[in-house]
Amino acid sequence: MVKPVPNSGDKSPPSRWRMGRRGGSGAGWKWLSPGLSVKRWLSLAIGGVLLMVLGIAIWTELTPVFRLKKLIDLTLRLITTWIPNNISGPLVTATGLALVVLGFRSAMRSIEDVLIPEGDEALVDKLLSRRRLSRGPRIVVLGGGTGLSNLLRGLKHYSANITAIVTVADDGGSSGRLRREIGVLPPGDIRNCLTALANEEKLLTELFQYRFQSGDGLAGHSFGNLFITALTAVTGGDLIRAITATSRVLAIQGRVLPATLADVTLWAELRDGRRVVGESNITKAGGRIVRIGCDPPNPPALPEVIEAIQAAEFLILGPGSLYTSIIPNLLVPEIVEAIAQNLAPHIYVCNIMTEPGETDGYTVGDHVMALDRVAGTRLFDGVLVQRDPPSARALEHYRRNGSEFVRLDPDKLAYLGCRAVLANVMQEDPATGLVRHNPERLAAMLMRWFERHRPL
Repeated sequence: MVKPVPNSGDKSPPSRWRMGRRGGSGAGWKWLSPGLSVKRWLSLAIGGVLLMVLGIAIWTELTPVFRLKKLIDLTLRLITTWIPNNISGPLVTATGLALVVLGFRSAMRSIEDVLIPEGDEALVDKLLSRRRLSRGPRIVVLGGGTGLSNLLRGLKHYSANITAIVTVADDGGSSGRLRREIGVLPPGDIRNCLTALANEEKLLTELFQYRFQSGDGLAGHSFGNLFITALTAVTGGDLIRAITATSRVLAIQGRVLPATLADVTLWAELRDGRRVVGESNITKAGGRIVRIGCDPPNPPALPEVIEAIQAAEFLILGPGSLYTSIIPNLLVPEIVEAIAQNLAPHIYVCNIMTEPGETDGYTVGDHVMALDRVAGTRLFDGVLVQRDPPSARALEHYRRNGSEFVRLDPDKLAYLGCRAVLANVMQEDPATGLVRHNPERLAAMLMRWFERHRPL
């Protein structure tokens, strides 16, 4: 059936049209769904009305109560004289219930018309979703770069209790420029995670990711980086307050924390004896990394990070660049100790493709060994591995850029005592041939694994 389109002569209230787009009559019944705690308060309100009537009667020296009782008796006799009580009783009950439901639904519609923009999701649906997500597990994810933000886009559909812990060792691009010129901690990975967890409208999220293409001093900077940097200055150099304020602007689901507030610089020793300083220089050096560290050594962890790890019910490492996104978090000794002491399920999400200048020729086992070597202990119960390789076209594209599919080596993993979890969690861009983890499939697989391994 075609819906009528209101015109200038239509005097009906706009709320009528909006409610139709939000689910119509069915939306009212959702308010009685389990979990919203509406039914109990509605019953309490009805009981309160009855008590108010009784109180007024008592206040007037009980006389109206007696007269009211006589009036009710007379009315009931008249009704049952004309209509049998097995018909009139249910009819009156149904009428009263209908009036209660009508009043309740009308009140909810009035609230929705004020709070919810036209054409948006119904308020009850938002509340149901929020209540479900608020009961989700406490998840901590460590990493950085696009891999971590990709995962967060999928995880936010399962829980609102997500803490993303990101590295602050980035010294390239917009973040590196702000770090050198203004002296702030690099905001790039923080920005990516905030926008990934955002529940705000798409336009505002795109604004935070917008990168200036021209302008003296502006070219190459993203708006979100500048916004976080400006807020840090406004709050007297307090990055955590700046992140909190940005989280409110984007209405994020969860929270994002830097691993440390120390101004750390990565360094790496290569197999050929070179020592490379700076996160962006490590990849450019093009050598086999044999040792990695940071200056100053052993930076202190943010207290909130340790608290989040200790309370975590599920802990995920990666995905992301092995040496420049994941391992920098493990260079904070307190973080490694907290992860090791946490008894919840832990899993590492291995990259799909090797990274030139960082993990050339690495297998899944090589990734696991690198993490074990830095941490000094095994921090995860299993490693999630992409089962099927990309298409021949994508493999050729990556081969030309010095990258290849990360091969599974069962013998090495068996020797290391690490269990591989195989799944198809990849998405391939048919236009460019680029390969990424699919946020929805990756998150769904991780949550299924978590449900099988969570303590009873």
